[in-house]
Amino acid sequence: MKQWLLIVWLSAFALVGCASEPSASEQGGENEDARKGNALIIDLMSYPVSLDPHGANNGESLYVMSTMYDTLVYLDESLEIQPLLAESLEMVGDTIWEAKLRQGVTFHDDSPFNAEAVKANLERVIDPDIGSPVAFLFDMITEVEVIDEYTVHIHTEYPFAPLPSHLAHPGGHMISKEAIEADYEAMANGEEPSSYINEHPVGTGFYRYEGAQNGEYVKVVKNENYWDREQAKSDALTFKVVPEDLTRVAELETGEADIIYPVNPNDVNRIEQHHGTKVLKSPSSNLTYLGFNTTKEPFNDPLVRQAIAKAIDQEGIINGILNGMALPAKGPLAPTVFGYDDQFSAAKKDVEEAKALLDEAGYPNGFETTIVSNDTRAFMDIAVFVQQELQAIGIDVQVETVETSTFLELAGNGDTEMFVSSWGTVTLDADYGLYPMFHSENAGFPGNRTFFANEELDDLLERARKETDEATRLELYKDAQQIIVDEVPLVFLYHSELLAGLGEQVEGFWQYPSSIFYMRDAVKR
Repeated sequence: MKQWLLIVWLSAFALVGCASEPSASEQGGENEDARKGNALIIDLMSYPVSLDPHGANNGESLYVMSTMYDTLVYLDESLEIQPLLAESLEMVGDTIWEAKLRQGVTFHDDSPFNAEAVKANLERVIDPDIGSPVAFLFDMITEVEVIDEYTVHIHTEYPFAPLPSHLAHPGGHMISKEAIEADYEAMANGEEPSSYINEHPVGTGFYRYEGAQNGEYVKVVKNENYWDREQAKSDALTFKVVPEDLTRVAELETGEADIIYPVNPNDVNRIEQHHGTKVLKSPSSNLTYLGFNTTKEPFNDPLVRQAIAKAIDQEGIINGILNGMALPAKGPLAPTVFGYDDQFSAAKKDVEEAKALLDEAGYPNGFETTIVSNDTRAFMDIAVFVQQELQAIGIDVQVETVETSTFLELAGNGDTEMFVSSWGTVTLDADYGLYPMFHSENAGFPGNRTFFANEELDDLLERARKETDEATRLELYKDAQQIIVDEVPLVFLYHSELLAGLGEQVEGFWQYPSSIFYMRDAVKR
């Protein structure tokens, strides 16, 4: 069990209410203010969907939230489960996990961290009234029992070996019990879930919330009362929204930004050749894919999906758009993920076979459709590439580009036909890489944006998450992946290489394979 725990976790999607601070555009001194003391500016592509750990599961939200909240356990740089707010976490029965909590920890609002706070958090994240997009991480929990002030028993419906890795996911961030109660009170008064916490994010983390300007920036400052001896190395972090790739690069070059993410692969050489900037490259647990809404014609026909998969040159995307900085995807899981199986082969382009499959499906002359992507440069380029590839088999594709939050809403509601998207297996365990993406219960916002439903696959995924024997789990995941490969609810494109731009003086910044930032030790020399 211990050895398994050490490998399963990672290494890293409601608009957020804004504070009353003036924006950078309104007050030219925002960057100057952010520079006071030892501070860092991080340029991100888009604004967080939420600052409530139970309110979002997209990258930008997790990057920011991970600085303000702590989890019960976490994964260190060696990908080993370590204690954090829980001094220990162990299975004391087939369906009971005992967490012994760290004493003397307070939230940013000075309220105590204790067993009641843990109970409030775990009950809230699975509350149907909250509608959390990360509820699937904890939906096996049936009861959170307070044993004493600093001990809790977490009861599960069935034995669930990956629970520590799920508790280490950002969805397991601990929120102040007082903030949770205030959010429920706001809901009782007609507000949406997360409305209070979005404006008052209160954790125990090494940074605390300072303020935000909706759509522009979020600022956090060092928590001087952090419970750990090792406090944050920087005085403040400002996460600034800069949607355009090349603008982020320019701000890194001029020193206006200290860290930028993401970096387009085609900009790597420019950053590395510029004096005073560098690129941090990290392995990934991400899958970038072309998804189909399998509930809509003609994408409800697996022959059509197979035809499209056969028409796309995977290597053309990797070499032509990503400058070779990605690994061809053979299936839904990256090699960094527990449960990955190398039995599958990467798809090979075969236009004639694609045409034959379309003909067999009853579309000898093709059809018209739309492909949606967010405004990430690589995703927009992929959408255009797919548009051109499908012309060869008679499919006329219109490309639609929207900003990230709009894309998540469209895909979550099923208002797409084809779309370009990605999924990071944050826990580095196949359960997270497969259950939310392909189980029919998770259709829509939780992760199954293809709305794929297959009873045999559902059964395999349910059995796998209940199985405690590692070898049996691997066999179940192998069978599950075979169904996904055969049915093609999406086209596997690539596993990305994580690319962050850093100023030459920045040190202590690193990324997990699922792209989550580790910011406590990040500092400018």
